[in-house]
Amino acid sequence: MPGTGGKKSMRECNQCGKCCIAYSDGGLSASALEIEDWEQFRPDIAQYVANGEIWMDPVSGERLKRCPWLEAEPASVDGADLKYSCGIYQERPEDCRHYPTSIDEMVRDGCEMIELHDLDAPKAAQRELDRLMAESRPPLS
Repeated sequence: MPGTGGKKSMRECNQCGKCCIAYSDGGLSASALEIEDWEQFRPDIAQYVANGEIWMDPVSGERLKRCPWLEAEPASVDGADLKYSCGIYQERPEDCRHYPTSIDEMVRDGCEMIELHDLDAPKAAQRELDRLMAESRPPLS
């Protein structure tokens, strides 16, 4: 592969759920327009919004410890590993669509997309990440 020294490029998302778990406890926000759209077209999502804050318990008003839309499924026959999916993938907030943004963010969060050789060439890895995320967000660099 050109530019990678023959090494496999960054992995695509394997649905490990680390990002969703790490950020669902108050680390995400939604724009006023996203919230307005949910209120109008997706009241099932809007019920988890309170005072512009997302993923709030509709009964108690307390922040949920985990995103209510994060769905776990066994990734193996014996159920030992889990894969995660998003119950509102098409309507998820921009914060979710844009993740991961940077190599530093991926390292901090333990993202499983990153390969060890990506750490040796962070600029090339960032370009690869931007390529992989092109349909979800603008490039960082």
